[in-house]
Parts: sequence; structure tokens; C-alpha cells
Amino acid sequence: MNNNSISQRKLAQTFYGRLSFFFLIWLAVFFLPAGTFAFWEAWVVLAILFIPMVLGFSYWLKNDPKLLERRSKTSEQEAEQKLIIKILSLFFVLTFLIPGFDKRFGWSDVPVVVVIAADVLVMLGYGICFLVVRENRFAARTVEVEQEQPVISSGLYAIVRHPMYLGVLLMCISLPLALGSYWAMIPALLIIPVLLVRIRNEEKVLVRELKGYQEYAQDVRYRLLPGMW
Repeated sequence: MNNNSISQRKLAQTFYGRLSFFFLIWLAVFFLPAGTFAFWEAWVVLAILFIPMVLGFSYWLKNDPKLLERRSKTSEQEAEQKLIIKILSLFFVLTFLIPGFDKRFGWSDVPVVVVIAADVLVMLGYGICFLVVRENRFAARTVEVEQEQPVISSGLYAIVRHPMYLGVLLMCISLPLALGSYWAMIPALLIIPVLLVRIRNEEKVLVRELKGYQEYAQDVRYRLLPGMW
């Protein structure tokens, strides 16, 4: 067995271990507050989130394990980004926790057609994230620039400078409705301004450290939404 296959096996063990851990965490986050497993909206969201995640992992493990190694990094280097991640984590947790309590106490009555439409938007956001990662093999969870990292200007990057955040944003504002909760929209919407601050800080890092980024930013005017910002 060569070193490459050993490395891939360790990477697979790491990621499958994380997937199993987060699946159990999400089960607890969704169903303990609800007090029941009869929460079909949560089961659908879990399927939407985890099935593509497992398929995507299998694809990248075979085609680009280095990308998976980059995606496994979670420690931010910039002090401002560390604070931003803490705030984002709080809002994300509330976005996922509130629907369970909403289910238990019947605070919201979201029509099934709205829930299904929101599920479609969550899948669309997930699809955008997948396309971004496929286009940019240097896409990472942390804000940092690697040696020999190029500026990507093709695909969705030709439309907006931060298409990954566009996919994340679409998922965030759709998940509360997909989980049948109006009240969870409050922390979900609070994610938006924090993401905007993260993007502004990230752009400072990219202009400073990524050769050619400033010229790219002049060509692609919009950061997140075409025609708006």
C-alpha cells in the first residue's frame, strides 16, 4: 500500500468520523427540542444536507483529496475573523435549535407548499456551493491565501466575487422555513450582516496577499449579489 492510499484512507476516516459526529449532533439539535421524532420537516432537511455531503466527499476524495484537506481546516488566522466565526456560530445554532421548540409548542404554521419551496432553495444553495468548490480547488473554510494560489475568475466567479457566500446565504434564509419555523428567521436574518462584515475583512486579506485579486475586483464589480452589492 503506497503513501497516497494510506493518506486517502486517513482522510476518509477523519471525514466519515466528522460526518457521523455532526449527524448525531444535528439529530439532537432538531429532535430533542421538538420532543419527538415525528418532525418530517427536519428529516427532509437532514436528507438534503447529508446525502449530497456524503456524495460530494466521495467525489472529492477520489478526484482531489488535497481540496478535502483544505476544507478540513477550521482555525482562522485573522483576529477579526475569529470573532466573526463565534458570532456566526451562535446565530447558526439558534437557527437550528428554534424550529424544534417551534414544533413542540406550535408557534408557527408554515404551509407545506412553503416548506417544500424552501427545501428547493436549500438544495439550490447547496448546489451553488458545490459548483464553487469544483471551480476553485483552493476554496477553504478559513480566510487565508496559500502559496501559488491563483485568482479564479471563471464560472460563478465571473458573476460575483464571493459565490460561496451566496450559496450559504441562500441556505441560511431558507432553512427556517424548510424546518417549518417563522421564528427561526430572526437569527437566520442576523447572519446576513455578519457575513457581509466577514466578506469585507476577507477582501482586505485577498487584496493584500493574493496577487491579481485587486485587478479581478475591478473587473467583477459585485461581491455577493449582481447589481446590488
